[in-house]
Amino acid sequence: MWTNEAVELADLDQKIQIANELNNDIMKCIHDQNANHVVQKCIEHVPPQFIHFFLDSMYGHVVQLSIHPYGCRVIQSVLEYFHDPSIQETFLKEIIEDVYCMAKDKYANYVVQYILEHGEALVRSAIIKRFSGKVMTMSKQKYASNVIEKCLVFGSYNDKQKIINEVLSTSGETEALMVMVNDQYANYVVQKVIETCDDRQRKLILECLRMRHRQIRHCTYAKHVVARLERLIEAGERTMMQPWRRRPRRHGKEPELR
Repeated sequence: MWTNEAVELADLDQKIQIANELNNDIMKCIHDQNANHVVQKCIEHVPPQFIHFFLDSMYGHVVQLSIHPYGCRVIQSVLEYFHDPSIQETFLKEIIEDVYCMAKDKYANYVVQYILEHGEALVRSAIIKRFSGKVMTMSKQKYASNVIEKCLVFGSYNDKQKIINEVLSTSGETEALMVMVNDQYANYVVQKVIETCDDRQRKLILECLRMRHRQIRHCTYAKHVVARLERLIEAGERTMMQPWRRRPRRHGKEPELR
């Protein structure tokens, strides 16, 4: 098997030859613990017109590859290095179609996060639109909660407002905010909402939490939000407008790309 270094150091003709040797077993290589790195190096160093067979094998299987621990790295490499609009469009179309399920997956969520961070604004908006009405549910899920946070960081103002409005919404007797501050994953989303919302919304959130301060102060997963709230109350309204530092998340580790 060729090594990463061999691909990096070879001249173009040699790189193309290496890629051609992977052709018959490309899907097997993508799923292999070691060979997937060679595939990624080929994607990085060989122009796409010389390895179109890589892409031909992936078309129609983008989602399936994204939910694989090694396949998700390869898909991210394609999105990073192959800038041809037709290639991007084909891959993104498959991803957006199933992006809600991908956001909840242990590995595919990293593909979604990559697109939210590095993709074009229209693509981000198309993805966030797919999450409409599902923000609270996703925020309570281990992997999807990270995706919602990325939406809040990299989404447009209008996209962020859609998410924040869902967090501040009430359905019957259920207040999304109160459910989320008591959840082991969603409380991190609430903290990110507080960091990214406008002043009016931040005051609204703080007032809501103040009113239920005694009710939630001893809740296991609300304690981080409550601690920040207490510091803000003690520091006064001037501190209220400053961004807050977040505690590091303790779950999930992103697979390295290469």
